[in-house]
Parts: sequence; structure tokens; C-alpha cells
Amino acid sequence: MTRTAPAPNPAALDPVDLEIARNRLESIAEEVGTTLIRTSYSPNIKDRRDCSAGIYRPSGELIAQAEHIPLHLGLMPTLVRRTLDEIGREKLRPGDILLTNNPYLGGSHLPDTCVITPVFAAGRLVAVIANMAHHVDIGGITPGSMATHATEIFQEGVRIPPLHLYNQGELASDVLALLLTNVRTPGKTRGDLMAQVSANMIGVRRILEIVEDWGSERLDTACEALVDYSERRTRAALGALPDGEGRFTDYLEHNGVCEQRIPITAHIIKRGDEITVDLRDSADQVAGATNCSSAVAEACVAYVVKVLADPTLPSNAGLMRPITVLTRPGSVVSAQFPAPVANGNIQTSTRTVDALLGAFDRLSPGLAPAASCGSQNILTIGGTDPANGEPYSYVETYGGGQGATSIEPGGDAVHTHMTNTRNTPCEVIEREYPLRVERYEIACGTGGAGRHRGGDGLIRELTLTRGNAVAVIATSRTTTRPWGLHGGADGSSSRCWRTDDSGRHDLPSMGQIALTAGQSLAIQTAGGGGYGPAVLNLAASDTTESE
Repeated sequence: MTRTAPAPNPAALDPVDLEIARNRLESIAEEVGTTLIRTSYSPNIKDRRDCSAGIYRPSGELIAQAEHIPLHLGLMPTLVRRTLDEIGREKLRPGDILLTNNPYLGGSHLPDTCVITPVFAAGRLVAVIANMAHHVDIGGITPGSMATHATEIFQEGVRIPPLHLYNQGELASDVLALLLTNVRTPGKTRGDLMAQVSANMIGVRRILEIVEDWGSERLDTACEALVDYSERRTRAALGALPDGEGRFTDYLEHNGVCEQRIPITAHIIKRGDEITVDLRDSADQVAGATNCSSAVAEACVAYVVKVLADPTLPSNAGLMRPITVLTRPGSVVSAQFPAPVANGNIQTSTRTVDALLGAFDRLSPGLAPAASCGSQNILTIGGTDPANGEPYSYVETYGGGQGATSIEPGGDAVHTHMTNTRNTPCEVIEREYPLRVERYEIACGTGGAGRHRGGDGLIRELTLTRGNAVAVIATSRTTTRPWGLHGGADGSSSRCWRTDDSGRHDLPSMGQIALTAGQSLAIQTAGGGGYGPAVLNLAASDTTESE
């Protein structure tokens, strides 16, 4: 027998109906994300899948999300809620679609553009569908809009306040024209934006099907029950952890403009079924583009708590109810206007996770893994292809070594922590851009030794085949190493280099360089830290493993 609607009690859901509601709403979020991926234009979304989707209550509370990018998913509730506040819910009408990428409102960086679609039933706002996608260019001083050396937000591209992209079903062509006029790849940008719009409309259709089956009041009840359920589960998971405090400081090594030792300090206080995470002792915001918004910091906390407390926790607003996050405005993890933020996602979010994991290990040794590669390792290359006269922008983040845990080794050449993208296939790179993939391989032996070994990094080397281009490299752990835990060795550092007629030349971890045809760029990402002391012989290894 098929259950088509929850039980008739209007005040609560029984466990079976709760699971029906949870899975139905999560499947809608997944379908929105899948539609966006399949209808997008750029390899950045279609192949790398640098996008996320979720369903929200009219208040902006997260109800369900697709398992996409932890960074996006953790900050989107703040961005959606503040966007609705700024536009005014009472002013929204059926057919309206909103657009924003403002980091100071709760976004990440300017390429991550959020499309927000209110859902109306019988004239009443019943839900909100939102997706976020990383566009290949949003203007600014470098192709790909990921300059490390920007010193103010204006250099990073077009900052979009909450605007109507559609008004009651009619495209705001002037808004779209203004945006497309200021980007290098208007065709890709328009195609990806329309894919975002279309994906949300799938979500709208599915929510209206639920309203038809259940009624809008029953949908409200289901949403409230799901958030309450997540809160109960989170409190139970936190309650199982020991009470106490943990404090840990990790360091970024480059601010985007120059080398600088930038502390990020996490202080965790666990009492009963609640936890406070204090990041206020982190460094002041810096000159270059490694700052991030407080919403990014909150996303890091949500991710780490879920990973360590219970990875099966439902990802909705209830997850954060027992958690307090403290940040200091004007710090590197709570940047204020007009601080640049392009690489805060790439570097600072990852180092924030490292600091949080270190603090949790101090709170409860054995709970957290060793440090992973420490960066999302982004490379952008852009210019005008002389073969067709069209501007292009290649954007890709590279995986690295995963930190080992108390029970297993780290994975090799994988995206870790706040990123969850795929690689761009070599064939797609060579088809879409004037680039040739020279090497794409695991950097064997770069993971830290230990009872459980850290994962190895990877090597990607690209050659520009024609024309001239501007490249921006942004990686980390070049002058430091991902730390091991409890006797495990540190992972190897990352490396970057350019090869031309005069040979190979090492490059700093962050910076912009010019390329001419025939020159190549390479990144070797860091390995993950090992866990536990390495065994000395096979017999010891066999004994240890059997225990």
C-alpha cells in the first residue's frame, strides 16, 4: 500500500510520516540540484558540480538540502533569510525570482550567485527554493574573478544586492543586461543563470504537488516537525560527547598579497547538549582576498559538528539550534565591507575547519581526524581564444590528501571538508579551452606516515596551447604542512611551478602570472596528516590491526 499523505492529526507527525516528509522534501532538493547540473552551460557547474540547492520555510529556515557543497549549504540559510528580510516578504508576488551574491549579506564570494524563488499556493507564501552556483566569471580585475591580490571588494567583480531577476513571471531584462555587460563570459553566465531559474521551477512544481496532497497547513506542520526532530537528534549527539573545553590555533601563511602568518583560533565549550564555538581570537581581516564572512564561519562549524557528532544528522535549521557561534566583526572570519573575500572560501574556510578539528581533538582525543591538505587549491586561467575570438575562463579546484582518522587512512587526491566538487575531465578541458593536460596523477608518498597513513595529494599540469592568458593560483600549506595527530607524521607541503623555455620555476602559493603559448602551470597539492605512530615491522602491523 502506498502512503500518499501524512496522518490526519494536524498537530504532529508520527515517525513514519516524519520519514515520508523528510525523504520527499530532500528528494525535491536533490532534483533541483540535478536539474541545475544537467541544464547548465559551463563545465564549472555541469562537470565540476560547483553548485548547491535547498528548500526553506518562508522565514528562511532551512528544511531540506541536497548533499552538495558544505560551504554553500551552511551559509545559504543566512543569505536566504537576509535577502527575504531586505526585499520584504510582504512585497513578494507569485512569479518573482530574486538574485544576489553579496558576501556581507551572508554569501561567500562574488562568483557564488544565489537564485531564490518564493513558492505561493492560493496566494500564500508557503516555501522558498534556492540554489547557488559558482559562475566562471563575475567581472573584476582577473579572468575568473578570483584575484588573490585584490585589496577591496570592488576589484573582485559585480556585487549584486538582493534584486528581482523576474517580476511576477517577467524577466527583468535591464538587470540581466547590466550583469552580462560586466562579465567576460556573458553567454556562459546567461546560460547558467537560466539553468538556475529553471531548476528552481522544478522545485516550485514539486512543492505545489505536496500542497495539493497535504494542504499548506500540513506542509507547515511537517517542516516544523522536521526542524524539531533535527534539533532533538543534534542535542542527543552532543550530549554523548564529554563536557569540557578545547582550544586550537592554526595558521594561514599568505594573505593574498604577501606572505603573512594569520592565526585562526577556535575555542570550543561543551556543556550538556549545547556547544559554543568562539572564533573571536582569530586575526583581524587582512589586506588581501583571504577574508571570509561570518556566514562562512558558521558553515564550517555546522559541517564539523555534523561530521564529528553524527554524520547522519538531518541537515536543516534544527542542526544549529544547540550551537552558538561567536565571531568578531572585522576579523578574518567575519570580514566587514569593503574587505576582499574571493579566496576566503578557498583558504580560510578550510583552515577554520582545521582549527575546529584541532580544538575537538583537545576536547575529546580520538574524535577528530588529522589535518587534510588545507586548501581547495584553485587555479583560474583566462583570456581570449585566438581560434574563435571568444573570451574564456577556466576555473577548477583540485583535491588533495585527506587526513587519517583513528580507524582508517585518509583518501588520496580527494576534495575535503568544505568543498565537494568533482574534477573537470581532461577531455572537457581540452575541448572547452586552449589548454592541454600534461599530467593528472596522484602525488605518491605525500601523505603523512602513521598507524593510519594520510592520503596523498595530486599533480595537475596544464599547458596553454595558443594565445596569451592570465592565470591565478591560490593554494596553501606551501610553507607549512598538514599536521598529523597522536604520533602521526605531517603530510607533505604543496608546490606550484611554471615551465617555459628556460626551465621550471617555483611559484608562490598565491598570485597572478602571465602565460604565453607553450608555457605550463602545475600544482602539487599537499598530503594529509597521519594518525598514530607508524608501526615498525609487519609483525607489529599485523598485531595492531588484529586488535
